[in-house]
Amino acid sequence: MRQDDVAQTLNYPIPSDAALDPPAGWARLREQCPVARVRLPSGDRASLLTRYDDVKQVLSDPRFTRQLDADDAARIAANESGGVFNSSMASTIPQSGEGHQRWRRMVGRWFTARRMAALKPGIEAMADRLIDDMVAQGHPADLKASLGFPLPVWVICDLLGVPDSDRDKFAYWSDTLLNLTRYTQAEIDAAQAEFVAYMGEHVAARRARPGDDLLSELSKGADAAGEPMPDGALVATGMGLLVAGHETTANMIGKMVAMLLADRRRWERLLADPSLVRSAVEEALRFDANPGFGMPRYLGEEVEIAGAVIPRGTTVVCSMAAANRDENAFEHAGEMRLDRVPNPHLTFGSGPHSCLGQALARTELQTVLEVLLRRLPSLELAVPAKDLRRVEGLAVGGLREVPVRW
Repeated sequence: MRQDDVAQTLNYPIPSDAALDPPAGWARLREQCPVARVRLPSGDRASLLTRYDDVKQVLSDPRFTRQLDADDAARIAANESGGVFNSSMASTIPQSGEGHQRWRRMVGRWFTARRMAALKPGIEAMADRLIDDMVAQGHPADLKASLGFPLPVWVICDLLGVPDSDRDKFAYWSDTLLNLTRYTQAEIDAAQAEFVAYMGEHVAARRARPGDDLLSELSKGADAAGEPMPDGALVATGMGLLVAGHETTANMIGKMVAMLLADRRRWERLLADPSLVRSAVEEALRFDANPGFGMPRYLGEEVEIAGAVIPRGTTVVCSMAAANRDENAFEHAGEMRLDRVPNPHLTFGSGPHSCLGQALARTELQTVLEVLLRRLPSLELAVPAKDLRRVEGLAVGGLREVPVRW
């Protein structure tokens, strides 16, 4: 690929030949065009970053904001509202400054490593029950539908105090919120109206009859000043956590298992040495080439990145997945090394907007992997890895199904 070819405007997201493989162009972009021009699903233009240092800089730099509702910010999705990053839900929660830090402190108390450790026995017991059901139904089975999806839904619903029996509704509402090209504006509007109404009723019920859950605590006043969170912010927080708390982890469970089974030597190594589970999970998070859209940021002033001057008003898309394959940051970045330590991957972001739920995601992924290794040591993919199919049209990446047998 010539420099002129690399510099042309690319359609984004960049397609890949196989569901578990990175796009062939990532390495060339990092080497030849670290600030690439891209066309988003909306048709708007943005700049794509693929180098580790550049992505980390932008995610940590307060000059790059989440103000994606600015008049000159790029819309992400191919619908009028522009998708989850441009949504009213995103703007209801403070996106910067002390307001954002206060929100993070209030919510973050529920996602500490200590609290997650206390959840682990319950997560393990639920994983065992779901595997019991999957085994009883026989193989081949879809690991995503049987385990990857219901487990994180149960966990986040328990934290929020909402019934996981509504999980099919949550899945549809989440998908419409994460839309890039799959749904029409009418479908999105109807689904989001239902989602807001549902969460609004739940917030009102928590205020009237508080329980031992996150939304009840926030409604009572969970910060140092004892100030309760306003209804609009509570609804947006509940919606955001419900979407983020199950969608990304459900997809990651399937992708992690598929990556480990795609090369049987990886699975066998974990069976021989289960102490590698923690580092294997981190490496799966780094190695994931199908994470979805990436993280957009809006530039309120002119900034230089990788020797290029980025003008004010530019929307920048940070590809954490491409950055995680940067040979300048990770030795043998193109290899999945289950014992890679340290592993400073950017999958959960960096800086003041890094993922609040990363301790929960790590706990779920590690627990699921431990239980699968114990319960189903003979687990294998029921189709060739090259035949696995990507989730399409959403801001999150994943596999449509993960067919397995044992």
